[in-house]
Amino acid sequence: MSRRCELTGKGVQVGHRVSHSNIKSKHRFLPNLQTKRFWSTELNKFVTLKVATSTIRTIDKVGLDVFARKNGIKLK
Repeated sequence: MSRRCELTGKGVQVGHRVSHSNIKSKHRFLPNLQTKRFWSTELNKFVTLKVATSTIRTIDKVGLDVFARKNGIKLK
């Protein structure tokens, strides 16, 4: 399984940790991914997705079906 949000595509970013003496070391910034079940009214069933927490908040606000339709995502 990749570390990528199934709905928004948010993934791993690469950067540096910078010490007080300005020494830079490589660092990976991982998205906060959670496996969550959402109810789809169009499909009339639960859909399990691996999504970022920011996506969960948006889905809670507008609904899964509206979010998927707005972003051009086809639910299975």
